[in-house]
Amino acid sequence: MSTAPGVFVCFEGGDGAGKSTQVRLLAEALERAGREVLVTRQPGGTPLGARIRELVLHGDHVSPRAEALLFAADKAHHVDELIRPGLAQGRVVITDRYTDSSIAYQGAGRDLGADEIRQLQHWAVGGLFPDLTVLLDVRPDVGRSRRGDVHDRLESEADEFHAAVRQGFLDLAAREPERYLVLDAGGAPDEIHARVLARLDVVLGGRP
Repeated sequence: MSTAPGVFVCFEGGDGAGKSTQVRLLAEALERAGREVLVTRQPGGTPLGARIRELVLHGDHVSPRAEALLFAADKAHHVDELIRPGLAQGRVVITDRYTDSSIAYQGAGRDLGADEIRQLQHWAVGGLFPDLTVLLDVRPDVGRSRRGDVHDRLESEADEFHAAVRQGFLDLAAREPERYLVLDAGGAPDEIHARVLARLDVVLGGRP
C-alpha cells in the first residue's frame, strides 16, 4: 500500500462493469469535500501511455507476451510520472485499472500464468499498491450487452476469455480481502457509489 501523504484508489473489473462512472462519481464527491484529486487510467494517462493504449487495444495483432510487457511498461512509466508524484503531493489518486487488470487479462485470460504476470507487474510498479481496490464484478454477457457494438481488441474476445478474466479478478480479491471491496456491477450506480464512499471512510480512518 501507499505510504505517501495521498490516498491511492483503484477501480477494477471486466469490460462493461461501469468503472468510468464510479471513477467520476468518486472524484466529484471528493472534490466537493475539498480534496485534491488526480484521475487517470491504464493504459493511458501519459503521452507514452496513450501510444501504448493505441497499440494494444486498437492496433494490429499483438502476441500475448508482448501484450503483457507493453502493459507493464505503461504501468512503470505511469507510476513514476503520475501516481507517485500525485501521492507525494497529498492528492487522492484514482485510477481506472492497475496491476490486477494485467494479472486477470494476461495471466488468466491469455493463460500466461497469474503468478508470472503478478511478479512482472509488481516489479514494474516498484511495489506500489492501492490503499483500496474496488472490484466491480460483472458477468461476461452483461458486460457485452453494456458495451454495445464497439469493441477494442480485448473486448472483442469470446465470453470464455472474459469468464476467465472475471475469475482471475475474484481470485485476486479472495487472496487479499482486506484491500478489496467487491461489488455487484449490476447494482444501481448511486448505491455502488455510496458503498465505495463508506469503505473509503474506513480506509482513511484518522487520516486528514
